[in-house]
Amino acid sequence: MRTFARYNPQNNCDPQDSGFQQIEDLATSYWLSETLFAAVELGIFTFFEPHGMTLEELSRRLRIKKEPLARFLNALCQTGLIGRAEKIYFNSLASARYLVSGNPDYMGDSVLWRKELRQPWAGLRDCLKKGGRKDFLPSSQDKEIKKRRRQYMRAMDAAARGKIKVILPLLGSFPLEGEMLDVGCGSGAISAGFLEHAPSLKATLMDLPEILELTGKMMHEKKRASLCPANVLAPWPFEAERFSLIVLSNIIHAYSKKELSHIIENAARCLSEKGLLIIHDFFHEHRPDKASLFDLNMFINTFNGMVFSYDALKKELEDTGLSVAGLAPLESDTALVFASKDLISLQKLCLDKTAGLINRILAIGFRNAVSIRASDIHIPGWTNLKCRYGCAHYGKKPNCPPNSITEEETKALINDCRTALLLEGEPPSRDFQLKVLKAEKEAFNSGFYKAFSFWAGPCSLCSSCKTKCVKIKDPDMIRPSMEGAGIDVFETVKRAGIKLKTLRGKDEYAKYFALLLLE
Repeated sequence: MRTFARYNPQNNCDPQDSGFQQIEDLATSYWLSETLFAAVELGIFTFFEPHGMTLEELSRRLRIKKEPLARFLNALCQTGLIGRAEKIYFNSLASARYLVSGNPDYMGDSVLWRKELRQPWAGLRDCLKKGGRKDFLPSSQDKEIKKRRRQYMRAMDAAARGKIKVILPLLGSFPLEGEMLDVGCGSGAISAGFLEHAPSLKATLMDLPEILELTGKMMHEKKRASLCPANVLAPWPFEAERFSLIVLSNIIHAYSKKELSHIIENAARCLSEKGLLIIHDFFHEHRPDKASLFDLNMFINTFNGMVFSYDALKKELEDTGLSVAGLAPLESDTALVFASKDLISLQKLCLDKTAGLINRILAIGFRNAVSIRASDIHIPGWTNLKCRYGCAHYGKKPNCPPNSITEEETKALINDCRTALLLEGEPPSRDFQLKVLKAEKEAFNSGFYKAFSFWAGPCSLCSSCKTKCVKIKDPDMIRPSMEGAGIDVFETVKRAGIKLKTLRGKDEYAKYFALLLLE
């Protein structure tokens, strides 16, 4: 039996018109961002703290008539950023934390920096025809350049404050002492976070002189920080093996592959024998949807910037003699890569092995990979009846009932595991099943020695197999299907937070799911 469901990224549209609605939603997605931009500029979230406001109160504060303001607040409620109880409008938890001016985690500057990118993005078609952006601001507009630079640095400062809180716990028992180098430091927020956490650490902040002019004002209280005006594309002005920690945060995407090689070579030269190199950036393997759009943003807004794949970066690092710990995805749209000349230094890190595996599996070609508890895998005792009385392949395929493993065997296998991954893909069946086998091998090579997969539907590996499988050339490549082994696919997927619907027509797009047991 095949498990089908229409492919719909939103998972909340009617299957008959989800294609239409998907296109409609994409065409109007800027409505949401414009609503957010206006709310931040008006300071609505700040006004709502700490007790909320009525429409009348906000109307007086903003000097906006009640009728248009009520329509705007209604739209804002639908975004989930604010709520309403009787006559009082109030912030959501996220808005109260990130959109109230003066809060430590305030993201308003970051939001409004995105607004500044609207104009360059409007010229995307022209950029594609030209092969890149050509209309950079001339030097005669120094005031505008400095204004944008300050706005950008405030935006990156807000992002960095949040990221440093996530990065520090991953360092585990790695000693933060000696000297660190913050390359392309921007506002210096990354360095500030490390210095606050590690009293014995000293920092050198390297960036262009015009950037450090602003950084110096922001870092003047950090007595353990020194500034080094320099171009990262020139030879770095430091002696070899000087730094125990080097950080490249949100910098490599601004450069080309050739320039990346120069940066990595210099970082490797300046890194001490037991030092740690941390690269924080966007990667195609992590959040490929956002990474692809950010890559376009670099195409539009820089001379030659681009988002790199983890594999490309790993090769650059290894070519300089560094060992790489792997891709460590953050819950946001960015990820970390750790490298060192010393394997023991990497072993001191506290990285999530499963999260790193998910990124490598997504790179194989799956649409999604979701970690679930083995206890959430539902085995009700009736699914193989769908095979026996509803599938023409029953008894004719090497992985179909009654050739498949029994429900009791499936239960015993799952009871001995704690975690698993649900892998989402689409037809053709043979391609999907081969990807599942690659994912299982990747898991095994990553240290999950129990790795075993259940794929979707009858075996489709041999194109010559039309009716009954007479000879299996590679029995080690055969895996049971989830449903044939007694697993209720719909309920298991539902427990993982993914919505499924049965198909109404043969022309509707299908989702395939596989299950990969880990440990």
